[in-house]
Amino acid sequence: MAVNEKLASRIREALADIKKVEEKKMFSGMCFMVNGKMCVCVNEEEMLCRVGPDAYEEALERPGCRAMVHNGRTMTGFVFVHEDAIKTKKNFDYWIALALAFNKEAKAAKKPKKKKAS
Repeated sequence: MAVNEKLASRIREALADIKKVEEKKMFSGMCFMVNGKMCVCVNEEEMLCRVGPDAYEEALERPGCRAMVHNGRTMTGFVFVHEDAIKTKKNFDYWIALALAFNKEAKAAKKPKKKKAS
């Protein structure tokens, strides 16, 4: 699992004032969970942002942004942003703010049910 540590550090700094942030290894990178919900992830050269379905189409029009495809399926509401498109603080902050805005209304993933012993 390769993670762009410089980008991960920028994300940590951006989320520093938020109380419930947890880091988890997911999607071949490191995910930052906010309030128990996936918000932003980082891999080798991209940041994955959970922007939600309402902001999705507009997000895809921005430079350096592409849809997330997982197991052959396009994941509406999730976008990858290349590190070249978030070099400036203004652009980086835009994506963090967009992901945090959706995080407030996002639902947490359901926890898998434990199987009962027979």
